[in-house]
Amino acid sequence: MAQVAEFDVVIIGSGGGGAPIAHTLVKAGKSVLVIEKGPLFRPQADDPLGLSDYKRDELISDGPEKILTVPGLANTGASFFTSHVEPDLNDEPHIYRNGSNGDYATIEGYTCQCVGGGTQHYGGVSLRFTPLDFQLASFNKGRTDLAPDVTADVLAEMRDWPFGYDALEPWYCKAEELVGINGQRANQMKPASQDHYQTPLPPNPISKYAHDGMVALNMAPYRTPQAVITQDHAPSGRKVGTIGPGSDDGPQTGYVNRYGDALDYKSSTWVALLRPISREPNFTLWPNTVVTHLEAQGARITRLHLRDPSGRNLTVSGKVVVVACSAIESVRLLLLSGENDAAFAGRINGNGLLGKYFLTHCFGGASAVMPGRHDKSITIDSDWATDFCGSEEFIRENGLWAGGAIYNNTSDQALPISLGRTHGASDLDTLWHAFNNDTQVVGDRFVEFLNAQFGRRLSVSFMANQLPQRENRIELHDRVRDKWGRRVAYIVKSWHPHDQRLMLTLASKCRDILAYGGDGGGGNYPVDGFGGVFMSENSLARIANHILGGARFGSDPRDSVLDPNCRAWSFDNLYVADGAFMPTSGGANPTLTIQANAFRVGDQIASSGLV
Repeated sequence: MAQVAEFDVVIIGSGGGGAPIAHTLVKAGKSVLVIEKGPLFRPQADDPLGLSDYKRDELISDGPEKILTVPGLANTGASFFTSHVEPDLNDEPHIYRNGSNGDYATIEGYTCQCVGGGTQHYGGVSLRFTPLDFQLASFNKGRTDLAPDVTADVLAEMRDWPFGYDALEPWYCKAEELVGINGQRANQMKPASQDHYQTPLPPNPISKYAHDGMVALNMAPYRTPQAVITQDHAPSGRKVGTIGPGSDDGPQTGYVNRYGDALDYKSSTWVALLRPISREPNFTLWPNTVVTHLEAQGARITRLHLRDPSGRNLTVSGKVVVVACSAIESVRLLLLSGENDAAFAGRINGNGLLGKYFLTHCFGGASAVMPGRHDKSITIDSDWATDFCGSEEFIRENGLWAGGAIYNNTSDQALPISLGRTHGASDLDTLWHAFNNDTQVVGDRFVEFLNAQFGRRLSVSFMANQLPQRENRIELHDRVRDKWGRRVAYIVKSWHPHDQRLMLTLASKCRDILAYGGDGGGGNYPVDGFGGVFMSENSLARIANHILGGARFGSDPRDSVLDPNCRAWSFDNLYVADGAFMPTSGGANPTLTIQANAFRVGDQIASSGLV
C-alpha cells in the first residue's frame, strides 16, 4: 500500500465544517489536503466556455426511480430517488430503526456528497443561535415552570456548551464576512459586533402574508439571513455585474434553493472558501476519494487509509487530522477505525459516548393556500424570520425547555417538479408519494389541483432544539455493509414527549401567522394544516439534514468526546469539526454556527504548535 504524501493538515470533508479550517490554515501558510468522497461540480464561472456541471434543470436533482435491493430490510423492494450528489442507497445506505416495524434504509442524513457538501444544495438560511442556546442546562436547572414531561432524568442529560455566545461571536462575524450572506440585523435577538450582511433583495409578494401575520402577532419580523450574495463579494471575488437589489435578472430564482447553483450566487463553501485558495501551492483537493479508516500509534493519528478514484488503496499522513464528514458519517468513520484497532477504539470511545446524544432539530410548521397567484420562482428561499419563539419569556410562558426560530418558505413548490416532490411527501424517498396514493388526481382533476395550488401555497416553518437523549445514537449496523464491505451507519432515535409538545407549540404559532396574515390581522384565514415532524409516517428517520451531535464537546473528558477546541480528548492531533460537536442542537438552522465554530477551530490549530 503506497504512502502518497504528507501534509501539515488533512481534512476529511469539504462542507461547513472542513472548508473554513482549510481556508484558515492555507492563509496561515500550512500545507492542507482536503479529501472529499464526492465529485467537484463547478459553476459556469469556473469554465472558460461558461458551462457548468450544475444544470438549471430540476430533474437533475431527483434522478430516475430506483429499487432498493438491500436484503432483509423492511422497505426492501421499495422505490427511491437519488440525485447526482447523493449515494445510491444500494451502495451506501443509512439504516434507521423504525420502532417495532424493523430496519429501514433511508437517504436521510446525506446532504450532498460533493465538494462543498450540504452547502451546495441547502436553502442557505443562515441564522445565528441565540445566547440562551449555549446555556440551556444552566437555564433549566431548578426551574419550577417546566412542563411535567421534563423530568429529573431529562434535566440530567442536558449540557451547556463549554463557552457562551460572546466567545463565538467574533467567528460568527468572520463567517458572515467570508461566506457572503444577505439579511437584516434589526429585530434579531442575536447581538452582533459587526455587520457584514449584504442588502436583501425585495421580498416575493406572497411573503407579505407571513410578514403581516408576524406583525399582527407582535413577532418583530426581519429579513431572513441567507447564504446568497446580492452584491459583489470581495472576499471570494464573486461579482454580480449589473445585477443588484431591485433588478429583475439577479439571483432571485427558486433554482438557487435546494439545487446546485450554476451562477455563483449561492455561497457554497466551494465558491466562498475553497475556490479562493484553490490556486495556492499549499492547498490540495482530492475529490472522489474515500477515507476507509484512520490509523494511530498511541495518542497520534499517523495515517489515513483511503481509496482513490481508480479504487487503489493508498495512505496519506498529516500532522493534524480533521474529521468533518457530517456527523453521521464522521461518527461512522471513527467507529470503523476502532474496528481495525482496539487501542484506537479505547481512546476515541473510552467513556462510551461516541455516537451517543445524536441530535437533529424539532421542526415542522403550517401551510395554506393564500389569496392571488404569485411567481414563486422569483425568490431565493425565505423572506421573513422571527426570533419571537426563542425568547426566554415565550419559553417560560409555555413550559418549554428551549425555543426556536420561525421563517417562511417562499420557494416551496415554486417549480413544477418540486411541487410533485413535496406534495404529500415525507422525505426524499417518497417522490410523487401523494399522487401515487391518490389516483383521482389525473386529467382535469390534476389541472384543478395545479390551479388551486401552484403559485398560491405558502408555508411557515420552525426550527427548534431537540432534547438530548443518550439513547438517540449512531452505531454500526450489525449486518448491512456498503459497497466497500464496511458496516453502514445505524440511526437509533426517538422523539421525546417534550419534543412533541415543543413542536406542536411552535407549529401553532406558524398556523397563527398564516391565519392572521391572510385576512389582514383578523386571525380567521383558513390554514390547511400544521404540526411537527413527529406526526409524519417515517418520523423517526426525519433529520431535516441538520445532522448534529454524536461526538459532543465539553470541559470534562469523562463526559464528552471532544475538548472545547473540538480535539478528541485522548488524541493529540485529531479534531472533529462538523455538527457532531454540538451538545444541544440550537434554536435555528445550524450551518452558520458550524462554519463559525470551524473558523474558531482553524485559528486554534494555527496557534497550537501542532503544525
